[in-house]
Amino acid sequence: MDIRPSLALPPQLRLEGEGIRLREWSEDDVLALVELYDDPEMARWTPVASPFDIAAAHTYLAEAFAARAQGRKVQLAITTDGVVPRGEVLLFRNQKDERDVELAYGVGAAHRGRGLASKAVRLVSDYALRHTGARRLVLCIEEGNTASRAVAQATGFALVDTDPVLRMSRGREVPLQTWARTNHTGGS
Repeated sequence: MDIRPSLALPPQLRLEGEGIRLREWSEDDVLALVELYDDPEMARWTPVASPFDIAAAHTYLAEAFAARAQGRKVQLAITTDGVVPRGEVLLFRNQKDERDVELAYGVGAAHRGRGLASKAVRLVSDYALRHTGARRLVLCIEEGNTASRAVAQATGFALVDTDPVLRMSRGREVPLQTWARTNHTGGS
């Protein structure tokens, strides 16, 4: 059983700013999830199932809804109109240090290069620093993931000089670098 403290988030989280709207996933988003996550780049850098089909989307949503109900995680669709998902940003307690809140994100192939990840990370970071009681926010990124490293830098995160975090992904251990942001680090 997971005994980490909950995030104490409102019953329905919606955030808006920078020309985007973040909203929680619904059962109506199954096909959109497949479109976003059935992608070689998503498979390369995230632990989501690959191939990511309708069954994987249903499993993903069920796990997201359960984690949300338990207060462990919130997963928000990145939209520009409040409806059509173009990516996702996640907010959850860090496994290594429960005082930290971790963010993760991904943007669908058809929507990359528009700054959506940076906008979503800034929006969620500002919210999380104000409302979760986190000591700091962290991103855990593979060293070779240049796109995610650029998002981290653009949103006020700094690379932390610590040993890599090791996480399992598709049966292999993946070393991840930790990037951190506190209330004292501003985004650009």
